[in-house]
Amino acid sequence: MVEFTDIDKLAISTIRLLAVDAVSKANSGHPGAPLGMAPAAHVLLRHMRMNPKNPDWINRDRFVLSNGHACALLYTMLHLTGYDYSIEDLKQFRHLNSKTPGHPEFELPGVEVTTGPLGQGISNAVGLAIAQANLAATYNKPGYTISDSYTYSFLGDGCLQEGVSSEACSLAGHLKLGNLIAIYDDNKITIDGDTDVSFTEDVLKRYEAYGWEVLTVENGNEDLDSISKAIEKAQQSKDKPTLIKMSTVIGFGSLHAGSHSVHGAPLKADDVKQLKKKFGFDPEQSFVVPQEVYDFYQQNVAEPGAKLNAQWDKLFEEYQQKHQKLGQELARRLSGKLPENWCSKLPIYAPKDGAIATRKLSEITLENIYAELPELIGGSADLTPSNLTRWKEAVDFQPPSSGLGDYSGRYIRYGIREHGMGAIMNGISAFGANYKPFGGTFLNFVSYAAGAVRLAALSGHPVIWVATHDSIGLGEDGPTHQPIETLAHFRAIPNLGVWRPADGNEVSAAYKSALESKHTPHIIALSRQNLPQLEGSSVEKALKGGYVLQDVANPDIVLVATGSEVSLCVEAAKILKDKNVNARIVSLPDTLTFDNQSEEYKLSVLPDRIPIMSVEVLSTAGWSKYAHQSFGLNRFGASGKAADVFKMLDFVPEGVASRAEKTIAFYKGREVDSPLRTAF
Repeated sequence: MVEFTDIDKLAISTIRLLAVDAVSKANSGHPGAPLGMAPAAHVLLRHMRMNPKNPDWINRDRFVLSNGHACALLYTMLHLTGYDYSIEDLKQFRHLNSKTPGHPEFELPGVEVTTGPLGQGISNAVGLAIAQANLAATYNKPGYTISDSYTYSFLGDGCLQEGVSSEACSLAGHLKLGNLIAIYDDNKITIDGDTDVSFTEDVLKRYEAYGWEVLTVENGNEDLDSISKAIEKAQQSKDKPTLIKMSTVIGFGSLHAGSHSVHGAPLKADDVKQLKKKFGFDPEQSFVVPQEVYDFYQQNVAEPGAKLNAQWDKLFEEYQQKHQKLGQELARRLSGKLPENWCSKLPIYAPKDGAIATRKLSEITLENIYAELPELIGGSADLTPSNLTRWKEAVDFQPPSSGLGDYSGRYIRYGIREHGMGAIMNGISAFGANYKPFGGTFLNFVSYAAGAVRLAALSGHPVIWVATHDSIGLGEDGPTHQPIETLAHFRAIPNLGVWRPADGNEVSAAYKSALESKHTPHIIALSRQNLPQLEGSSVEKALKGGYVLQDVANPDIVLVATGSEVSLCVEAAKILKDKNVNARIVSLPDTLTFDNQSEEYKLSVLPDRIPIMSVEVLSTAGWSKYAHQSFGLNRFGASGKAADVFKMLDFVPEGVASRAEKTIAFYKGREVDSPLRTAF
């Protein structure tokens, strides 16, 4: 049991005032939540195990600030406990190129995940908790507890209102994640004002219905004992996640405490001065930290954490001797390396192998590689039979008491929760141990998870979306399910690999790129309909993102395509050949990878002096970067058999060939530069 004295109160006042000073100096930010949540932050630090000198220690407790606008609080916590944040860093809060940006970012020391878009952080925390439970079930042995950490999260009313948090927290309750503890800052204020205007539900009843343990702290502003006891009780809940509802006053101590005016704007100068006087500090000084506060955190947080880290290191050394195979495997994972020669398990195809849907080729790939990659963990948003994401011997990740699986299982039943799945995958990736999470749904419904996809790209989480039913080729389900604009949207996001493979070799290349990626998430768009194995394709060629599939001497036109339209262009080229028109066929499975090739290589694929036409049964947006003319689909699809829909929209060999002839005629006699050539 933690006991609290006057030094704890001084430390809390220091946290509050450092956060207020940071916001004031920036003249921008959110002082209200840090003032209200400083006691909870301080008490939590007394319960957490972490080593500021080794932020990546795998058995550290995780802390996620889901209400990321309160990041002045987080940076203050990190500074006081000895992470690599100086007072000068706090003074640079919200300044360009500082280590203290306006919302927490994953690459910063001590920041577990990027937060800001509300609801994402608590959903990431569910992923962190899943990863910890899986790591523990996989590697813990009698006498060797390799993993037993907790994931803690602060969240506010905004996080609880966003739908993504409901998806993720519902799943967390089903999974009985007792290692997840969330502290809800119930200050009853959002930007619009009092929550009475829009949010009056009984949050505790909702979370109780999800299967969470729910606790309350009536006075989160000052009652340190109650906060501490609630955390201790939550730690004892082994088969339920816990939500601690903590009542606070936003902007505690401010002249405008309890008002939305202290939420998102700096305090006035006179308010800051009276606040400092109230807490016993010199009102004329800023960024003050009493030495005894530094000493307190060093003695009660940093030093105990470093000691626990050292004990764990010794335990792991013994573990590697006692359990050599598992020890070597985990050591490799902690180094961030994949097994040697794992990619030898990737299937290779030849034209004689016949036509197979790329979603089926994806299933074959997963079946081939799952045993080689213990870090591979994934699932589907209730579309397992359609996405084909589950290998035959997969064990479901489920609470052992359910009888449906156990925590060592690597297949996650996400339910119909695409956005939650995306945010949870980000959390699993952020946990460490080289986890490679994947999630399956229809390509059209990855759009439901766009917020999480964007954060994966921004944060550098190399998650994998297995996105099947990639076009009008899904047929009878019609335009509600047929993605048109989806790939254009995702190709516009920086640092996001968007692969649309045309055959088995390109599927293998997509998985190789995705699994070897350190910082780039991937979406792999896969067909429902069968596609032939292409003459001229290979894993090595496809890994360049774009390549010449089939070439001719003196081409009259270049046809560049992705996915199912590559084989369509091959057939169109035969029609053109009969008319003495020569067509080069280029497959462009991933524009991001292709863009990263040398200019010399790119121009060898999409050269000068030849008109280039793109073919894709999706939006033409973005194709002007690679083609002079684009044959695409700038309307919604239609319901009917796939072949009939393709024919109705003229995506047949004759339709491609006729447009190729028109393109050649249009550019005849003109000097045509490659669209890759730009002024800058």
